[in-house]
Amino acid sequence: MTVVDLSAQLTAYEGRPAVLGGRGRDPVDAAMIRHWCEAMGVPDPNPAGPGAGAGPGEAPPAMLQVWIMSGLSGAVGRTAAYEELVALLDRAGCTAVVATDCEQEYLRPLRTGDEITFDAVIESVSPRKTTALGTGHFITTRTEIRANGELAGIHRFRVLRYAPAPTRAASPAERPRPVINRDNAGFWEGVAGHRLLIQRCTACGRQRFPWLPGCGECGSPLWEAVEASGEGVVFSYVVMHHPPVPGFASPYAVGLIELAEGVRMISNLVGVEPGRIRIGMPVALEFVRAGDQELPVFRAYEEGL
Repeated sequence: MTVVDLSAQLTAYEGRPAVLGGRGRDPVDAAMIRHWCEAMGVPDPNPAGPGAGAGPGEAPPAMLQVWIMSGLSGAVGRTAAYEELVALLDRAGCTAVVATDCEQEYLRPLRTGDEITFDAVIESVSPRKTTALGTGHFITTRTEIRANGELAGIHRFRVLRYAPAPTRAASPAERPRPVINRDNAGFWEGVAGHRLLIQRCTACGRQRFPWLPGCGECGSPLWEAVEASGEGVVFSYVVMHHPPVPGFASPYAVGLIELAEGVRMISNLVGVEPGRIRIGMPVALEFVRAGDQELPVFRAYEEGL
């Protein structure tokens, strides 16, 4: 099958249904709103209004996709047309998939008790694209979400189905390199100089990490870099046993650290056996050399030592 032939076959699926007669697994409910607000860091959710711009009894608009997700049981209700499209890409070697972005339109608030239904269409299939991950095609689906039969929002979701590019085998001692872009370059420049820099909004004073182009509290794009003390406690952690990762000797601990400045960051925990780490354990920042890069880690201290 030539590339031209494949592209023609793929675009023939544009406009065909991806899901028909889908139903949300549960009505909109206060418990899920509360859990989402807590996970997203929305302050003080309460029965009078769960936050994030929502009114009493309303779900935050950004929760639109939550009510149509299938959960760990896997997607259900997909049409034969969508399954045919996926099978065609699989046969062409595009067996890997990654979500790339989504767009949402909000037409009316979702309120507790609303019954959710939805239909989706294959809106577009891109020509063959070459990315850092590999070569493949972007598929965009457009989902109309209804609450009690009334159109409440439109959700466009885009994934890349691709044939993975060959990867260079890393040596056993070589750690994966961090991804550095224009938004976080200042952070890594600080690390190179053994300084842990966080951001502080110059409009509202909110401190934040990881580095972002704008303030999540007030929306201001104005900020300054502030050096953190490096002191903190273990807020949460996980001990990794499998799969093996180049540059890491299993088991090793990855911690979510709450810094004294009130922000949280993820890094390795060292200095204590993984099985002895506890929530609330004090930690202090260290820098380690890995190849040609400096990395921040946190040394944990057992109480009484």
